[in-house]
Amino acid sequence: MMYSIKRHIEPVVARRAKNSKAILLTGPRQVGKSTLFKHLFSSANQVTLDDDLLLAQAAEDTGLFLLNNPCPLMIDEVQKCPSLFNKLKIVLDNTEKCGNFFLTGSQKLQLMENVSESLAGRISVVELDGLSLREIHKVSYNHHFVPSQEYITEREKHLKPYNKDIWSAIHRGSYPELFANPDREWIDFYQSYVKTYLERDVNRLVKASNHLTFVRFMTSVAARTGQIVNYANIASEVGVSEVTIKEWISIMERSGLVYILKPYTSSALNRAIRTPKLYFRDTGLCSYLTRWLTPETLKNGAMAGAMFETFVINEILKSYANEGLDYDFDVFYYNGRDKKKRVKDGSFLESDGEIDLVIQESGILYPIEIKMSTMPKATMAAEFDVLDGVPDRKRGMGAIICLIDRKHYLRENLVALPLTYL
Repeated sequence: MMYSIKRHIEPVVARRAKNSKAILLTGPRQVGKSTLFKHLFSSANQVTLDDDLLLAQAAEDTGLFLLNNPCPLMIDEVQKCPSLFNKLKIVLDNTEKCGNFFLTGSQKLQLMENVSESLAGRISVVELDGLSLREIHKVSYNHHFVPSQEYITEREKHLKPYNKDIWSAIHRGSYPELFANPDREWIDFYQSYVKTYLERDVNRLVKASNHLTFVRFMTSVAARTGQIVNYANIASEVGVSEVTIKEWISIMERSGLVYILKPYTSSALNRAIRTPKLYFRDTGLCSYLTRWLTPETLKNGAMAGAMFETFVINEILKSYANEGLDYDFDVFYYNGRDKKKRVKDGSFLESDGEIDLVIQESGILYPIEIKMSTMPKATMAAEFDVLDGVPDRKRGMGAIICLIDRKHYLRENLVALPLTYL
C-alpha cells in the first residue's frame, strides 16, 4: 500500500521507539500498522507470521527464528505465536538498547494478556485505528477531544469543513486502502475484508461449521451498534447460546472490530444501569454488514441516527488513541433513573435518562449528547445535571455534537458543536 496519508500517531510511535526496548502496535486488520512501521523504521528486518512457514519456524524454535531474523526486527501479527513472547523477554532483559523489536498484532486484548505476562515494563503499547477525519482532511491538530473552553479555543485555529459530504465519509469507513486506492470498489473491499477476517482470525477460534452462523452474528451485532448489549436478544436471533454470543463478542472486541463502552458509575448514581453499550469501530464495515449499500440509503434509513452516533464516538476515541492515550479510563456513557422529575401534584417521580458520552478529565465530568440534527436545543441536554450529584467531581462544559455549520452556545455551560470540532 502506498503511504499517502500522514498518521497522527507517527510522532508518538517514533518517540516511544527511542525510549523503549520494544514497541507493540495494536489495531484491527488493514488499518496500516505494518505500513506505518515500514515508513518509520525502513531499515528494520521484516517478517510476518501470516506466513505459515515463518509461523512454524517461530513456534518450533524461537531462538533459531530470532537468530535468522536479527534486530532491529519488525514482526507482523505477533499474537499468532504466544511462545515468542517469552523469548523476546529474555532478549530484552539482556540489552539496554532501545528500538529492538517493532511488533504488530490485530488481536488487541489477547496481545495485552501476553504482554502483561511476559513483557511488562519492557514494551510500549500503542493503538492504531482507522483514519480519522483530521487525518483525512490533513488537520495538523492532535489533541484528544474534550469540550472545554480551552480545547474549543485551540481547535478553532485548525478548523476545516467536514459536514459537506459527511454521509459519504460515514459510509466509506476509515480503512486506508479505500483512500490510497480510490478505484477500489467499496463492496469488493468489505467483502474481502470479512472473508480475510474469518479465515485468518476467526478460523482459529471458531469451528469451521459455525462460519456462516458467525457472519449472521456479525450482522446482528452491526444492527445493534450504539445499543446496550443484550446477549439474550442476539442469541435468540442468531440461534446460539448466550455463552457463545459472549465468546463471539469477545472475539470481535479482541480483533478491534467493536468497542464496549462502559457505563459511568458512582455511589451517588445508584439507579444507573451497569450494562455496557456496544459500538462498531468502523461505520463502513457496519454499513456493509447491515446492507446499507450507498450513502443515500444510509442517510435516509432506519439506522442513520445510530450510525451517526457510532461515527462520532469513534472519532473521539481516535483522538485519544492518536495522542497515545488510553481512553478506557476516561470515556463512559450514562443511563439510569437517578433524575427526579416534578409532576403536576408537586411530587417527584424517577425518570429514565441517558447521556451518550461522559468524558472524565482532571476531576471534571463533560457530558456529551450526539444528535443527527441541524437544530440543537438546550432540552437535548436535559439529563446533564444528573452528574451534579457526583461527589468529588465537577460538571464541565456540556456539548451537543450535531450537524450544524458553526459553534452555537445554548447556555453558558452548554455548546452545540459541528463535526469540525472533533
